[in-house]
This record gives sequence, structure tokens and C-alpha cells, in this order.
Amino acid sequence: MLIKFTGGKVYDPANGIDGQVRDIYVRDGRVVTPSATDTISAEYNLAGKVVMAGGIDPHSHIGGGKMNIARMMLPEDHRHDNVARGDLTRAGCGHAAPSTFVAGYRYAEMGYTAAFEPAMLAVNARQTHAEMGDTPMIDKGAYVLLGSDDYFLRLLTRGADKEEIKDYIAWTMHAAQALAVKVVNPGGISAFKFNQRMLDLDEKNAFYGVTPRDIILTLGRSLQELGVPHPVHVHGCNLGVPGNKETTLATIRAAEGTPIHLTHIQFHSYGTEGDFKFSSGAAEIAELVNQNPNVSIDVGQILFGQTVTASGDSMRQYGNTKSANPKKWVVMDIECDAGCGVVPMKYRDKSFVNALQWAIGLEMFLLVKDPWRIFLTTDHPNGAPFTTYPHLIRLLMDKTFRNEMLRRIHPGAQAATILGSITREYSLNEIAIMTRAGPAKSLGLKDRGHLGPGACADITVYDDNPDREAMFTTPAFVFKNGEMIVRNGRIVHVVAGATHVVRPEYDRKRTEKPLKDYFETYHTMRMENFRMADEEVITAGCGHAPGTCGCLIVQPVGTRK
Repeated sequence: MLIKFTGGKVYDPANGIDGQVRDIYVRDGRVVTPSATDTISAEYNLAGKVVMAGGIDPHSHIGGGKMNIARMMLPEDHRHDNVARGDLTRAGCGHAAPSTFVAGYRYAEMGYTAAFEPAMLAVNARQTHAEMGDTPMIDKGAYVLLGSDDYFLRLLTRGADKEEIKDYIAWTMHAAQALAVKVVNPGGISAFKFNQRMLDLDEKNAFYGVTPRDIILTLGRSLQELGVPHPVHVHGCNLGVPGNKETTLATIRAAEGTPIHLTHIQFHSYGTEGDFKFSSGAAEIAELVNQNPNVSIDVGQILFGQTVTASGDSMRQYGNTKSANPKKWVVMDIECDAGCGVVPMKYRDKSFVNALQWAIGLEMFLLVKDPWRIFLTTDHPNGAPFTTYPHLIRLLMDKTFRNEMLRRIHPGAQAATILGSITREYSLNEIAIMTRAGPAKSLGLKDRGHLGPGACADITVYDDNPDREAMFTTPAFVFKNGEMIVRNGRIVHVVAGATHVVRPEYDRKRTEKPLKDYFETYHTMRMENFRMADEEVITAGCGHAPGTCGCLIVQPVGTRK
């Protein structure tokens, strides 16, 4: 069956197409080049409409223990935002911390066809995959946490050779069925257990004697040598602390050319100038990012309103508890591996700090020159729910609207930001890069994020509305694998998305003997039970037997060095 999408204005930056009127052909869920003898089975006239690949969110907390805690903590969030069961959809609820069903529906209704969980604890991987598998409509994948786990820190402390360290990283990715590796407050979560309340880039963990710099460089170089497409995903030191811009600048320099992705960088871009001892470091950081092509970032934009912060960074979340709104929070330790902190937060435009945080994120978006290295995120739900993306896109594309919003915030924050002097407006092509082509390239998703021959037919069609918030809120059509799933912003067909994983090579015999001994000594489960089988991921996805569908997609890796 050949489907033709006729006459749409196509934005496909991966293939150099910037608003050109093109026809797109789809067969068996893939974009194809038709032959002269092909017969069109169905046709969509898209004249005057904007066509992009399906949206890809590279950093969104949609599964795992921390989100379940957030859901349980906020019954008021559910009472005020619920979705009744329909003929096609299941009931669900939640605004800041939506249920699995609601998250999938809302992503699809917004034109997104993939979202990736950035903080999967290996010991909790089954729970994370179960929740991602329960999330309909979109492709998923997860980044496994390393860098504060006891076994990794022991390897660094005793000076293990790099092959042993790479084997452990690769084994963990296999065991947790991960797409990438993330480090949260490198070594800091562990240091918090030994009563350290801060850990700067070159400060030693009190117990292991290693520094965050050691951890970041080891992980970054190891992943590069293993051929993992996405660079180490770094939640840096001192999140949310005034003056942390110096740590961020030092972290970029410390990478020494190694590929590195700095996540929710807005929360790491604060100075100490002014009467409030809180200022923007966005300009300095953006300038250094511009100078270092090995660095990519996502912003973690905050937008005003009620949300909940959910993070593995127990050290910093403990510090945030005084700002909890409403006044309740959870901070916990998780065995030898990590921590967790869940703190509700309400960002207010009349608060100097919150207003300046809002401006800092927008400064970062507008000052980093290369849209291929900056991705549109709110660190859902930490900065704001992902459903605010259309509003954020309008702020980036419409400087008049942006300046109107600027005039409404705390006057001290207005005076402390250069936002009003920035005239840049994002183009539709740049939005397509930031929300489609860029994340796909960074994650190694070669058949996603573009509309060239061979691409998965994940396609979003928008009315070309000058009100870009309205445009990106309600797509005219969304197709997943060539099937229409959304029409005029409403679900018309429910599908199960795939789970993406990466499997770098490792020496199983050399790696598993010491790991097995470690598990027997320190863990509450055996190594064999810690590791997830393919069937568990596939069952979570759609219940099909192994090999009978595309539920589990293994992305290619480079050659191990």
C-alpha cells in the first residue's frame, strides 16, 4: 500500500529541506521513493500545511520510581487534571506528573512520536521499562545512571584499567536495557551519604577519594571508545546553587574535547551578582558552548506555574526542600547505587529568582548559535510539564510576544537580564532541528527525526498558523509508522511505540565473575536477577512474542576502541 502526502511545505533539516513544497511517499511504515509503475492507494492533500518528522523529546521523566513517588505525593494534581475514558483511550490523570496513558496521549496530541527517560536506575530498570511500556503512542528509551554507584566508584578508587571500566559500563547498559548513560551530580549522591552537602568539580568524595572531574572524564571517554552514539549525559555539580556557572564553565573545559552533553543547563547557569546575590551566567556559558563543538546541551526551561521536581540528585533535592510548594517532600537513599528526591515546586513570575530563571533559559536558547547542539526541553516535570512546549516555541519564535511576557515578570529580574535586547527569532527550520533532527542525530536514531527514504514514517502535519503556540498545540495530523494516530489534535488510533536500546561490546567472562561476587556480598538480589531479558522489555511494550514486531529496536554502535 503506497500512501502519498501531497504538496506540504516540508521542513526536513537532516536532508537539507527548508520549507520546500514536496510530496512524501510511504509504504509499510517507511518513507520511500516510488517507482513509475507504483499505484497510489491513499492520498492526503497537505497544500498550505507544514510537514515535519514526529517530535523527539530527548529528556523527559516519564518512568521509574521517582515519578511514581511524584504521582503518589500529589493527589491534588490528579484531582484538577483528569482524562475520562473514551472509546479509544484509557482514563488517566495528572498535569505535572501525568499517568503513563495520559503522558503518551498528550505527547501524540502535540505532534511528538518519541520521548526518552533520562534517569533510569539500573536496580530499578524493570519498573522503568514497565512504565515506559505502559505509555502508548510514542517510542521510548532510557539512560542508565552511573557515576555514584558503589561498584563504579570502587573501580576508580583502585585504579582499574580502562578496559575493565568499559566492560562494566557496557554490561550495565545490557543489563538495564539502556540507550545511553547519564551521570547525576557525579559522585555527589554518594558523597551525600557520607555527610558531604556539596561537591565541586575537583573536590574529592570523602569515602572514595575521587572527584567529579574523574568520573565525568572516565565515563565520557569510555562511552566514546565503546561507540555509544549519545555522549555522556551530564547533570553537573551544584544544581540550582548561585555561583554554579563557574562549575559549568570548568566542566566544559574539563571535557578536553571529549563529547559531552550537559543537561538542563539552565539550572547550572547562575552567578552571584546583584542585590539578591543571584544573576545570569547564560552569556558566558553560551559563548563557551559556541566555542566547543564537542558540547551539546538541553535547556530545562522553567515556565511559571505548579509542577514537581523529581531527581536522582538527593544532595541537591535535600537543599530544595525549604522551597517545597506545597510543603511536602521525599528524599531517599537507594542501596549502593543512587538516591532520589521529589519536591513539589511552584514557579512564580513575581518571584525575582523564578523570573530570572525563566529569563536565563531563554537567554541560553537565543545565544547558542548552533541549533544542532541545543535541544528543547523543560526537564519535564522539573522546569514545567512537557505540555508547555508550544508556549516555549512561541517565546523562541516571536520576540514581540517574548518581550510582552518579559514586561510581566518581577521588575528586578527584568533589569538583571539581557533578554529584551536579543532580537533573534527561531525559524521553523531551527525548531525542526531542535525538536527532531538534532535529538535523533545525538541519540543515533538514524531512521527517526527526518523524512528521507528509509525513514520511519513518523510524520506531523501542522496548519501554518502565525500563532505558533496554537500551531504546535494542535497538529492537523500525526502519523506513527505510517498510520494516522491524531487528527486535529485528537487521538483517532492507539498504538504501542518501540523501545530503543544500545548494546556495546564487552568481555562477558572477564566482567561477570567479579560482578557476581560483588552482588553476593553487597546486593539484595543476585546478578542474574538484576539483568533484564529481552522478553521483559517486549512484554512491557505490547505483549508480542520476541521477533514478531518492532517493540525492541537495537541501535547500532561504533567499533570499540
